[in-house]
Amino acid sequence: MITTTSLPLPSDSLAMLMPVQCSKCHKNVQLLPPGPPSMCCHVATYTAPYSCSHHYPPHQLPLTALPPPPYSHLLPRPPLFAHVCKRAVICAVSYKNSKHELKGCINDANCMRYLLVNRFHFPESSILMLTEEEADPNRHPSKQNMIKALYWLVQDCQPGDSLVFHYSGHGKRKKNNTGDEVDGYDEYLCPLDFKTEELISDNEINAIIVRPLRVKLHAFIDACHSGTALDLPFLCRMDRSRRYLWEDHRPPSGVWKGTNGGKAICFSGCDDHQTSADASALSNTTPTGAMTFSFIQAIEHGHGTTYGDILSSMQYTIRNAENEDTDTGISPPLNMTSRGSLAAGFTQEPQLTASEKFKLKKPFSL
Repeated sequence: MITTTSLPLPSDSLAMLMPVQCSKCHKNVQLLPPGPPSMCCHVATYTAPYSCSHHYPPHQLPLTALPPPPYSHLLPRPPLFAHVCKRAVICAVSYKNSKHELKGCINDANCMRYLLVNRFHFPESSILMLTEEEADPNRHPSKQNMIKALYWLVQDCQPGDSLVFHYSGHGKRKKNNTGDEVDGYDEYLCPLDFKTEELISDNEINAIIVRPLRVKLHAFIDACHSGTALDLPFLCRMDRSRRYLWEDHRPPSGVWKGTNGGKAICFSGCDDHQTSADASALSNTTPTGAMTFSFIQAIEHGHGTTYGDILSSMQYTIRNAENEDTDTGISPPLNMTSRGSLAAGFTQEPQLTASEKFKLKKPFSL
């Protein structure tokens, strides 16, 4: 039986929605356009009765359909039968000319693109960059453009594909009252237009790029409060002796936050309650995000063989960084925490989360 999962719909469709009730728990689980299933273009083809996704075992979850084009115009599609197996979205929000400005985000994006192309053989044509420096306004990191880019990232994937999502910018957390967060808080990414548009929640990101996932996805989130930014079910804790354990972060509500048979892994800049630095103390010359810099350093210095090697190297690099020139002059707005200055050294601890537990001696590959 195929059902739908909750995903953002275009605003012009809101007036045509009708509620659907779960046949098992009788809760309203989705809004669907009226009419026969074949007329539904914004959600998966469906058959009655409808059921909440958390009633399904992990590998029997229904596919989540993506909105139709225009998302495919973000980057040209390859010719027929010439499938691009590697695809990436790199998003850097510097909040230029505002009191929230970050100095290292554009550098993070450019360095990450260089790494993907030259180390991991991603075709340049398959990397979508969202920054304020892009001439095309459709490639500025607004909320709408970021959401479209995430849809594009997972659209039309085939077995064997490798996807990457990198974000460098501000992060935030808010109290959660729905019971689907172990720590009681939701985490958010802050798009360029966060003052006029809503933030992008971990729930939204999970619904768009995790739950429908059938391939391999790696995310790199260089932001404050980013430990569980993808809302993945398991979080790895590693001590300085490289001993580790997996914490169960599956929601108490029972809502499924895993994939549809794929694998999602996320490296993030810090724990959910921590802030992440925007500094030049690590590179000694150029402002950069501490998480992005430490990840690239791990790869370039030969510490990228396994997931455990990378996490340990990232934590070591940040833990032992000299506290020089970490003041970015950021003045956080009310109730907004920033990827900003640190008064007494780097206190952030890079995190690793995943859709399923695995041994950290597992070879790393993108």
